[in-house]
Amino acid sequence: MTDEANEIEGDLYEHHNIKVDAGQELLRIDKFLMDRLPNVTRNKVQAGIKEGFVKVNGSDVKPNYKVHPGDEISVMLPEPPKDEELVPEDIPLDIVMEDDHLLVVDKPAGMVVHPAYQNWTGTLVNALAFHFKNLPEMEGNDGRPGLVHRIDKDTSGLLVIAKTEKAMNGLAKQFFDHSIERTYYALVWGVPEEEKGTIDVNVGRSLKDRRITASFPDGDFGKNAVTHYEVLQDLRYVSLLKCNLETGRTHQIRAHMKYLGHPLFNDETYGGAEIVKGTVFTKYKQFVQNCFKMMPRQALHAKTLGFIHPITRKKVFIDSELPEDFASVLEKWKNYIDHTD
Repeated sequence: MTDEANEIEGDLYEHHNIKVDAGQELLRIDKFLMDRLPNVTRNKVQAGIKEGFVKVNGSDVKPNYKVHPGDEISVMLPEPPKDEELVPEDIPLDIVMEDDHLLVVDKPAGMVVHPAYQNWTGTLVNALAFHFKNLPEMEGNDGRPGLVHRIDKDTSGLLVIAKTEKAMNGLAKQFFDHSIERTYYALVWGVPEEEKGTIDVNVGRSLKDRRITASFPDGDFGKNAVTHYEVLQDLRYVSLLKCNLETGRTHQIRAHMKYLGHPLFNDETYGGAEIVKGTVFTKYKQFVQNCFKMMPRQALHAKTLGFIHPITRKKVFIDSELPEDFASVLEKWKNYIDHTD
């Protein structure tokens, strides 16, 4: 399985927050949770406890821990208890290239890529299931036909979808070999000191909050992650960067930019949804808040995608336009800087 496939399977889902009843007798936590969680095996519960996905009163416990009255238990597991079949939905797709073997779609911000806990419908995969029949599924990736990679819900841009097994295998190998060319445009707070640079820093689940990705510069945790960046526009308080990925880790650009000290504009999860650079003047604060309203998401767009067609062996290169919200905020920043010199 490719790195990308592992990333697809690496989501975390907070299933339950349980307050143990005052009259609860002492009971092993794995048995207690077996009675409380639907469609989850005891082995999965035990594995989740050992991997730190189950916390009691905010702390890790062992599978033989006995729950006490008043305990607060939070449960997060790598895979949600799925009790729904994939529902084909007539959702329009922005298809920018298609042949008998694959297609490339331009995903809007706000669309989840595949069904998951609390998002069983309205996803890109639901739309694919309606518009295309018998799309292949990567091994271990059941219920997500056609997918070889993904982008975050609130990231816009290009995704390649496989229509045949041969195309899927060929694309998966290119992702595994890191030969897929992917360029993202990111609006970040501040301006990096170096006009061009490479961030070669491990990323992985945060040891404090497993829902987010953290950087581990000492290399003691996480997986190798490499992002090349170039400053395209210096707008004093923010800058437009071009980011090229060598690896495809979950939230890689978002975590790397935070590590660099330049979080993505309006990225709430990684510290970009507040004023990081700029003045203390009320007029400036109002300007930034207006920008946040225009683009209520992280400023990240998967702009280009390049690969060797797995069947024809010809080079495919797709370039997408910045979506309206991104382009409008960028133009607003340009005008602001031009009129405050």
